[in-house]
Amino acid sequence: MSYRLGVDVGGTFTDLLLINEATGETRTAKVPSTPQDSSIGVLNGVERICTESGVDPKKIHRVMHGTTVATNAVLTGKGARVGLVTTRGFKQTLQVARSFCPGGLGGWVSYVKKPLLAPLELTIEADERIGADGSVVRPLDTQSLRADLERLRDRGEVEALTICFINAYVNGEHEQQARELAQEVFGDVPISISSDVVPEMQEYERTETTVVNSYVRPEVSRYINNLQQSLEERMGDGVQLSILRSDGGLASSRAAADSPVNLLLSGPAGGVAGAIWFASRAGHDDVLTFDMGGTSTDVALIQNAQARIRRETRVGDVTVRAPSVDVRTVGAGGGSIAFVPELTKALRVGPDSAGAEPGPAAYMKGGTEPTVCDANVVLGYLPSDVQLGGAMAIDKEAAEAAVQKIADAMGIGLMEAAEGIIKIVNESMFGALRLVSVEQGFDPRDFALVAFGGAGPLHGNAMGKLAQSWPVIVPPGPGVLCAYGDATTAVQDEASRTYVSRADDLTPEQLLADLEELRDRAAVSLNTDGIAAENQEVTYQADVRYAGQAFELTMDFTGEELMADGLALLTERFDREHEQLFTFALGEDHELVMIRAIVRARTRDIAEAGAEGKGGSLAECKVHDSRIYVEGEWHDAVIYDRGKLAEGMQVPGPAVVIEMDSTTVVLPGHEATVDAIGNLLINPVA
Repeated sequence: MSYRLGVDVGGTFTDLLLINEATGETRTAKVPSTPQDSSIGVLNGVERICTESGVDPKKIHRVMHGTTVATNAVLTGKGARVGLVTTRGFKQTLQVARSFCPGGLGGWVSYVKKPLLAPLELTIEADERIGADGSVVRPLDTQSLRADLERLRDRGEVEALTICFINAYVNGEHEQQARELAQEVFGDVPISISSDVVPEMQEYERTETTVVNSYVRPEVSRYINNLQQSLEERMGDGVQLSILRSDGGLASSRAAADSPVNLLLSGPAGGVAGAIWFASRAGHDDVLTFDMGGTSTDVALIQNAQARIRRETRVGDVTVRAPSVDVRTVGAGGGSIAFVPELTKALRVGPDSAGAEPGPAAYMKGGTEPTVCDANVVLGYLPSDVQLGGAMAIDKEAAEAAVQKIADAMGIGLMEAAEGIIKIVNESMFGALRLVSVEQGFDPRDFALVAFGGAGPLHGNAMGKLAQSWPVIVPPGPGVLCAYGDATTAVQDEASRTYVSRADDLTPEQLLADLEELRDRAAVSLNTDGIAAENQEVTYQADVRYAGQAFELTMDFTGEELMADGLALLTERFDREHEQLFTFALGEDHELVMIRAIVRARTRDIAEAGAEGKGGSLAECKVHDSRIYVEGEWHDAVIYDRGKLAEGMQVPGPAVVIEMDSTTVVLPGHEATVDAIGNLLINPVA
């Protein structure tokens, strides 16, 4: 009997989910995160979940892990000191950057640019030149470069090295020569070259991306290697550690350590992957995801059980050319603080958060400011007479005292103030849902809504009403769904190349031959990790635009589709999506700018456990009676234990469903049904 383990490291807690691959049975655990070394929290969690479940660690053969190590290195500015080697004349590439200033016109007055990740004093120039067509215009002067590299080494500051030459995306020969030379000079210092990391045109983006890869590489490599070694000590040499990429796929520990720039949004990608897993098995392939935590809410759009992918990833003020799930974030969470500005007397909520410390007033950790969590307690959505997660008690009086501050400031009643806080934060989160749906040409009424995260199920029913997205799906273990996503996704890698060609000038055979070259390149990392060719599957992408445009849209397709339908497959799809997004399509002058191959490992399926509840009737699942405040009046409600709910049970609203890691509210006029997977499906009562 074998197991797989999903691990998601958050700012406050590390979530773990252990899955029996034969039966689908799951066990969950939460342990405090250890920011000084995330691996300590992971190993503490492994010990706890194995002890509580009675599972021998040596039976865990696969560990899938979402990590924020790369993200935190960028956000905190604690990455490596990076040396940079450019083509002569391009030393200031990072300084010149792009003519963009955060904050619009006003930003020119107050914007202060942060120090470069590869400072000028650690940047040297190589005498070489590759032409735009890939031809060698001027050979690399290795003698001069060696001398410059030795002087750079002798400074004793460089912890990672980046090599990025002009036009290396079409011919990386000089970068490879420079890397060999640098390895002789620098020894064990990690070296990243742009033709390996991101072989795409646009010099600034390519340089910045490769520099960021170097910036986080020592920290990520150290973390992954230490964790791999510690897991092998506990689980045996056969354990496979995989790291979640920003685009929702998994990378082997080796590949992740070499290309950590692909891990910058590892955390949010896990939740989207988990949502796809549960929603698709419930028969819903088109969904909006709604992940509400303590500080922020992440939303995404899923179509045909596939997340929309952006070709750029932004963390803080750093933007890199790396694929990531198109997740939009708004500063609204359970800990968001409500306040009334003296000037306007208009209620505001967030983006400031009480965080884990001191937290909402109801948590009795020293917080006194009114938060969304406190408003939920006042309204009865978070019951104060049962313990959250079976352990955390909440103080209703403290929550009422905090929310009363808002009531006094506005001259209204306590309940009206609490409901106002909830309505405002709901509207803020609905605005984020509009960003990924309406503003992308999608009607939210055509999608189901998956609510998860610690606070998502509390607001899911209300968000469904605003978006008219039904059903609202609350998956099992919504608070640890990111860990479930980590445990159920597939290892993948990709290869791309710049391909500026008119569609009219291409044949399907020519395009497919070029794509198959990329397929072979993308498959190298999977082959290296022992994944046989018969266990790999490939999809292709092309970034298409109308000639003269400055942006592209990405089209997904297979080789079989290309040979069956020809280039019209891409041009017609592009026209349809362009019209959906921008209300018009030209229908001619199509240009392919980039092509790429994405190779995924076929994962071994795991059994699906289904609904776990054993209750014979709904009455047996009842905890006790309660009441909730909705639309200006109190309603009698029932609190249910989700762990006892069985398949087919229908929970009429108003109701509150509690479980270890989250609480679900079913509003009046709505009903929640337990499906075969164990999801709660909330729909309006006809």
